[in-house]
Amino acid sequence: MFLDFLFAKKKPVTQASAAAAPPPPAAAPAVEAPGTHIHYHPDLVDQLKADHQALLATFGRIQAAFEAGQLGECAAALEHFRGQLTAHLLKENVRFYIYLEHALAGDRASHDLVHQFRHEMDGIGKAAVGFLDKYRAVATDPALAAGFAADLAGVGAILGQRIRNEEETLYPLYLPAY
Repeated sequence: MFLDFLFAKKKPVTQASAAAAPPPPAAAPAVEAPGTHIHYHPDLVDQLKADHQALLATFGRIQAAFEAGQLGECAAALEHFRGQLTAHLLKENVRFYIYLEHALAGDRASHDLVHQFRHEMDGIGKAAVGFLDKYRAVATDPALAAGFAADLAGVGAILGQRIRNEEETLYPLYLPAY
């Protein structure tokens, strides 16, 4: 189901739902990035921005739970954040970065910018997962709590800056390749 959502697959249509549904509008031909079978999705940037908002909200819950001394809730929110981050990075890597790198192959400066962002995000993603791995047991290991707030603030600063950079600089480049 998650992969169906991620790759925008449609649910099977039953005879009853087909009879009740109005006919679909004439669809524009799918636009693929050259050299791939990755299609342009007009709502992808909005989805990625919604992911960012959800990640920031969960991050806020992590911080609030820790500050309130609710380490069990903090650990649960960390795991929820892990799932959200993993899904977002997968969607962004497959549906966004690969598409753009191929679609902008003829525009060297834009292609290089996208390539740089993509590889920088690989490093940020690894660091974030390392943070999540390190603090997975924050609820049961009191020694972990000592460095948690500082590490959380560092991760928050990096992710916040990255989100701003993507939304302001990178996402406007996502256009249909013709």
